[in-house]
Amino acid sequence: MIPIRNKRKTLQATVDEIRNFALVYVDKYAPSKQQLRTYLLKKYLKLSVSNIKKQDVTNLIDVVLSDLEKSKFINDKFYSESKAKSMIRRGNSINKIRNYLIGKGVKDQFIKDTVNKINENNSDQDFFSAIKICKKKRIGPARTEDNRPLFYKKDISLLARNGFDFETSKKVMDLQKDDFIKIIRLL
Repeated sequence: MIPIRNKRKTLQATVDEIRNFALVYVDKYAPSKQQLRTYLLKKYLKLSVSNIKKQDVTNLIDVVLSDLEKSKFINDKFYSESKAKSMIRRGNSINKIRNYLIGKGVKDQFIKDTVNKINENNSDQDFFSAIKICKKKRIGPARTEDNRPLFYKKDISLLARNGFDFETSKKVMDLQKDDFIKIIRLL
């Protein structure tokens, strides 16, 4: 069934439409504020309603976003903390977490708070995350002893691409196999 659309939409109908799109998206994906803003703007551009200006719609989107923020449907502080926790569980470095949150449009203050909270909970988080990456990718201390010198550069570069600094990467790569196994058991 094809929905019948009125040729002239009022601003109130547009606000209701935007709010409905936003609620469906929030329910499905739990996005940051900036992700939701981008989604709603793209959704509006797809609809291409002719009698409403783009500036009016961006203002309406801002109104809807502030309303959703007041009613606690979207919260960038909670978003940054939950994403950081899940990324730490996967073994991502603090640099990678920071860059991910910046890319998602989270405010700098929330990112700083999240990173500080991570560092308070565990001062050497990057070391343990690098250990997790080594276990997951079977590199560094997880390799057999005769292959470790051959793949040293490759393993260091893989850790660097995952956002770990050189000192942390070198510290992990220089671990002995039995120390690595003890640390894995603790994690």
